[in-house]
Amino acid sequence: MTWTIGVDVGGTFTDFHARNEVSGKEIVFKRPSTPHDPGEAILKGLEEMEQAHELHLTEVTRIAHGTTVATNALIQRKGATIAAVATKGFRDLLEIGRQVRPHMYDLNLDKPAPLASETMRFEVSERLNWQGKVVIPLTDAEVKKVAQEVVDSGAEAVAICFLFAYLNPTHERKLRDAILTLKPNMRISLASDVQPEFREYERFQTTAINAYLQPLLASYVEQLAKGLTNSVGSATLGINQSSGGLMSAERTAAFPVRTALSGPAAGAVGAAHIARDAERPFVITLDMGGTSADVALITDGDTEITFQRDVAGFPIRLAMVDIDTVGAGGGSIAWFERDGLLKVGPISAGAVPGPACYGQGGTEPTVTDANLVLGRLSEAGLLDGTLPLNRESAISAVQSIADRIGVSLEEASLGILAIAVSNMSRSVRRMSVERGHDPRDFTLMAFGGAGPLHARDVAAELGMSEVLVPPAPGIVCAQGLLVSDQKEDFVASVRLPLTEGAMTEAVKTISELTERAHSWFKAERLPEGGRSMQLSLDLRYVGQNFELIVPAASGPNLTSDDLPNAKTLVTLFFAAHDRAYGFHDENAPVEIINFRMTARGRLYDPSMKLEYEKNARLPLPEKTRPVWFDNSEAIETPVYRREKLRPGVRFKGPAIIDQLDATTPIFPGDKVEVLAEGSILIQLNGD
Repeated sequence: MTWTIGVDVGGTFTDFHARNEVSGKEIVFKRPSTPHDPGEAILKGLEEMEQAHELHLTEVTRIAHGTTVATNALIQRKGATIAAVATKGFRDLLEIGRQVRPHMYDLNLDKPAPLASETMRFEVSERLNWQGKVVIPLTDAEVKKVAQEVVDSGAEAVAICFLFAYLNPTHERKLRDAILTLKPNMRISLASDVQPEFREYERFQTTAINAYLQPLLASYVEQLAKGLTNSVGSATLGINQSSGGLMSAERTAAFPVRTALSGPAAGAVGAAHIARDAERPFVITLDMGGTSADVALITDGDTEITFQRDVAGFPIRLAMVDIDTVGAGGGSIAWFERDGLLKVGPISAGAVPGPACYGQGGTEPTVTDANLVLGRLSEAGLLDGTLPLNRESAISAVQSIADRIGVSLEEASLGILAIAVSNMSRSVRRMSVERGHDPRDFTLMAFGGAGPLHARDVAAELGMSEVLVPPAPGIVCAQGLLVSDQKEDFVASVRLPLTEGAMTEAVKTISELTERAHSWFKAERLPEGGRSMQLSLDLRYVGQNFELIVPAASGPNLTSDDLPNAKTLVTLFFAAHDRAYGFHDENAPVEIINFRMTARGRLYDPSMKLEYEKNARLPLPEKTRPVWFDNSEAIETPVYRREKLRPGVRFKGPAIIDQLDATTPIFPGDKVEVLAEGSILIQLNGD
């Protein structure tokens, strides 16, 4: 028997989803995270899961891991001391940035300080032109001088970014080799490797972030791999990327910037997998954990991908699942602003000390405390009672809010939840309404430990009619890791007019990308039957400031014959421009800016599905408890165990559905159906 395990490390809990590749049996498991060392929770959790279930770690062949190490390092500014080397005249590019000032009227908001301080920024006399041809050569004397300065600076890692090096990386590589000659163990990030695209500021910033994270992530991956070797033997380790695909531990150490949104991306991939099984191709996801909530769009069964976003105030230009994050989680603290208004989040109680009801020293009221006061959470506790909750502590914490604003305890609790719901609803609107999508055309999928608790309120506020709750909502990120492909993104910045006359050069570029993809397939030893490629082009009108990503072709083995002609590509661009801006100009010339090739190797066998036992009979409730659904009165509500609700079951609320990893309240009048693959479909007001 062989097992694969997905492990997602969150701010509050570490989640495990194991799957037997022979029988299809699945095991879910949760344990508290260890923020001081995320790997500790992984190794302890594997041992605890082996003891609690019929699973032998020696039979594990693959572990897929979603990590927040890179994200936390950026937020907390706990990365390496780095040096940055630029073309002469551009050493301050990281500090100058762009003239975009979205918060120019906020006098208290400063841009984050550059990751490389002024004394750690160096420059060399060299220059390439826009075609990648040498204008000013990089001399040996210059290389030797700057390499020595970098080594003497005491930097732990180096970011090198020269103008137009994405077209000709010779100068960057020459300086890298000189530094390594002086200090062989130096971590060096080249812009031509990390992000070989035009726009020098984004390229430099992304490279600097990569260097900033390299020593930390390399050490983390190395220690984790060593611990896994001791516990599970020769199982392969894959780390999730922000784009929603896995990469090897070696690639993670080389390109840690790719993990900046590792955990949330896994949730989106898992949600897309569940949505396809539930035959709900248009879904808005609400992944609410202990610290934050992540929102993403799934259209036609696939996650949306973006190539530009900010993380902790820094722009990163790499392939990433398009996700909006808001500081609303189960541990989000309710507090009063100086103007006297009640706020919820983004400050969180985290895992330690956690909400007041955890009994670990926390005293401030949180979203979890409010849910416990309202009876939506059980006093028996989380994780099937292994994490007991103290209702008296929750009441004491929330009472401070109620006393200050002069309302009842229950009204204060409902107010805390309403503010958290409002924060999440705004996030959904940003991802849908502001991009031309009507959320009422989508199903809201709730997951994360706290997602099902609040999804119904979010859906009602947005006018959505359906909520989908996966079989194991608290483990969806870990499940997403199990179904993720091995993935690599290749890009070539070649500016061409989108005309038939330029297609010969376009075909040449695509052939080069295809060769690189095949080399990657071979290096990763991926089976031919699971390989696929997807070609996209960055297109824009000539003179336009930003480009649109237009899918051009996909298949198991792309060739030049698969590329549409120029006329077809222009038509695709017009359609994309209509969606983004509401118009297009048929007479304006269009140009290609970037060629993108995404290579995938399938690791998951979609034919191996767990068969759920069908039984349309509604089981007897385990018990009843008073639950506040609104501010009128508490309703004595039946409580069901999720594992006893078989496919085919239908009933109406009110009800509470408890399970290991989540709690789902069913509001009065809402209609529930358990779908064939185990998900719960909730129709608001029984419509």
